[in-house]
Amino acid sequence: MNAPHGTDAPFAPTQVPRLARGVRLQWEAVPQLWILLYPEGRVELNGSAAEIMQRVDGKRSIGAIIEELQQTFAVPDLHDDVMAALAMARDHRWIEVGDAA
Repeated sequence: MNAPHGTDAPFAPTQVPRLARGVRLQWEAVPQLWILLYPEGRVELNGSAAEIMQRVDGKRSIGAIIEELQQTFAVPDLHDDVMAALAMARDHRWIEVGDAA
């Protein structure tokens, strides 16, 4: 899941993403990568997409995901990249994004 840098997504930092119904994140021992399984198939995630999707748990806000990734990888601004990846995942119906409970 490669996302173009600088893509704007209509998400608020307080919104919470979760995997869509029927979608599952799974580690594949061979060939050593994370995949998303969904009714129509599967998608192999690259490293950055896997890091983002592992944090899409229905509890963390988008802002919290961005902050955690920036701290984990010591990168000052991942906002645009994370937003673009989430927008792509939403457009493919792999995730749903809603307001915090």
